[in-house]
Amino acid sequence: MNEVVNNRSLLLIFISLCLLLSGCTTVSGPADPRDPFERYNRAMYQFNDSLDKAVLKPVAKGYVAVVPEPVNKGITNFFANLDDVVVLINNALQLKLTQAASDTGRVIVNTTIGLLGFIDVATPIGLRKHNEDFGQTLGRWGVGSGPYLILPILGPSSTRDAMKFFVDYDSRLNPTFRVKDTVTQNTLAAINFIDTRANLLPTSQLLETAALDPYTFTREAYLQRRRHLVYDGNPPIEEFEDYEDYEDDLPVE
Repeated sequence: MNEVVNNRSLLLIFISLCLLLSGCTTVSGPADPRDPFERYNRAMYQFNDSLDKAVLKPVAKGYVAVVPEPVNKGITNFFANLDDVVVLINNALQLKLTQAASDTGRVIVNTTIGLLGFIDVATPIGLRKHNEDFGQTLGRWGVGSGPYLILPILGPSSTRDAMKFFVDYDSRLNPTFRVKDTVTQNTLAAINFIDTRANLLPTSQLLETAALDPYTFTREAYLQRRRHLVYDGNPPIEEFEDYEDYEDDLPVE
């Protein structure tokens, strides 16, 4: 358990150091105000991409090739059931009590009838899965996204969303990290990571073929998706400085 705490502390120190150094390494010329650390972010993006191509993606492809689809699906369901505990807590923190109650039902049904979550019994009976984390909880209570930030290995994030790695993965909240045996805990975390990467293989292939600038494409996709999630699919209309210039072009009823 101490190993997990130490790793989390090292990540926090690393993020703080990156933010400190990034203040002196912003790109010259006009820059996206959401991405003031673009020079650092692009360098970390290249590092993550190189690591992914050399290690993570081949491992994920091997995983898909070796593990039968029903087993793969069961493993995904198992970790999704563990994640529902974290989702439940964040729904409660956001006072989304109806969703929290639904999440509680999902965990109970899938853990019992669904054999520890390997079978998703809850979704077919109307208890749909939600997507909530501590970054969304902070956003729900008015905390802004903050600068866009690429984390080592973990990938796209922001200064607000990075906090979820210290709360959602806390051993007191996340069932995976409540396992006392370090070897078992690390094995579960590794399998979860590989399974998640394997499920993202189609997305990464689309990115490689469709994006002229994968970094910009990834940034825009991440920020838009997070905004969508924070506002539960109904984000407020963004204000544009030159909006009045376009009012005359709007269709007249």
